[in-house]
Amino acid sequence: MKSEKDLHHNDFFERVYQVVRLIPESRVTTYGLIAAYLGSPQAGRMVGWAMNNAHNVQPPVPAHRVVNRNGVLTGKHHFGGEHVMEDLLRSEGITVVNDNIVDFKKHLWNPREAL
Repeated sequence: MKSEKDLHHNDFFERVYQVVRLIPESRVTTYGLIAAYLGSPQAGRMVGWAMNNAHNVQPPVPAHRVVNRNGVLTGKHHFGGEHVMEDLLRSEGITVVNDNIVDFKKHLWNPREAL
């Protein structure tokens, strides 16, 4: 039986996944922007935990579109290969150099403004 804390995490994670599924192709957002949109601006780390688990979720979650506040691919080691996250972003037309998104602000999608 799941504890109340587990149920709360599951609910929060599902809300995170719903937002991430709305990120348009060729755009990225940050852990903090998602957390703020969900009304928990201090929960950026929890958004990161949700992204770490996103590979097990259906329908699929484009977790590669979530980066840190500076446009750095901090979650890349959760993609099963050194360059998988970068390759996914490149396939959408986003240039990445040294784990940093080039023209980050141009590609940044803010759910508070878009939704």
